[in-house]
Amino acid sequence: MNSSIVGDTTSTTVAEVVALNPKMALGNSTAFDGDLDISPVTLSADWSRVARVLLFTSLAAVGSVGNVFMISAVMVEDQLKKRGNAFLVNVALADLLVTGLVIPASAIVILAGQEELLSTCRFEWTLEALCFLVTVLTLATIAAENYARLCLPAERYAALTPGKVTTVILVAWLIAAMAVGLQSSLDLGPDFCGGKFNGIAMEQAAGASILVGLPALITIFLYFRLVMRVRGATRGSFKQPITFAWDYELTKTNMYSFALFAVFWLPFGVAICVSSVRHVSVHVHYNLAWFALSKSCVNNLLYCVADRHFRSAYVKLFHYCCCKTTVSFSRRQRGDGGRASGDVKLRVHIIHSYASPASCRPTATRPNGRDVYEL
Repeated sequence: MNSSIVGDTTSTTVAEVVALNPKMALGNSTAFDGDLDISPVTLSADWSRVARVLLFTSLAAVGSVGNVFMISAVMVEDQLKKRGNAFLVNVALADLLVTGLVIPASAIVILAGQEELLSTCRFEWTLEALCFLVTVLTLATIAAENYARLCLPAERYAALTPGKVTTVILVAWLIAAMAVGLQSSLDLGPDFCGGKFNGIAMEQAAGASILVGLPALITIFLYFRLVMRVRGATRGSFKQPITFAWDYELTKTNMYSFALFAVFWLPFGVAICVSSVRHVSVHVHYNLAWFALSKSCVNNLLYCVADRHFRSAYVKLFHYCCCKTTVSFSRRQRGDGGRASGDVKLRVHIIHSYASPASCRPTATRPNGRDVYEL
């Protein structure tokens, strides 16, 4: 099609117009007339500018504060100061990039009163794809760490040193960055900013299976196996140590977080897959994509509701930041001048000698005769 826009002395082809304005990119074979009034950056023009600005600023403010609280909670709460919880911080950091950069960028575009450029859309959705992959990989790592903490011998869990935790986190970001970079440079699969969802390249399908499908299946398998082992070991008269109960409560919260992630992102993934065989409105794609983005704003609230230690840390942080009161984040010393109770190292292992002798690890004993379970 050789249609062109003719000016006084120059002419601009449709392809050049598409390169400058992603909205006009919807005028391809996959878009219909009703799809031309929606943008991947600022959503539907049917909404008033005030409503969209309020929506974006609310999501950015609530999500950013919540993610900062979640990161800080791991640093200030004694029970959460465990090397494995660094993976939770990594998920919160990925969410913070979305709520602190992606969503505010859309609000700025609306406030400026300008049509968004293709570069703005590319920036937003490249960063979001990066954070999405990092979250998927980290959720699988969290499941593996939870399984090792509760069900494996102490010697094997001790192999997870702080240095290895840092390495795993950096590798997850590196893998995600390489995948997003290859997808962008090779221009594989659907063009989100251009509104083209009429096909998925074989390379992208294979990459999605490895980087998204496989980690998701590993996460489900590990959580299922963990729950089965815990239920099998806690039958009868077995009494759970308090530290194990706390760790298992956090593990269940991590399960809820994975389920929440699936609820928010699965509809968008299904729409992408369906669009390969039949037309799906661009309205549906963009609305589902923004619904998926909102997951970054509510995940931190889930931890506040479902886990007592995150909730306690949130309350302390709220009083410290908002009420201007002095809050102590460390436990008080014992009356005899001994070390704080939070300093006692505990080892939590669900398979005890009296529950399953064949697979348990021996418990350490203190001089006063108490059993100690070290983390």
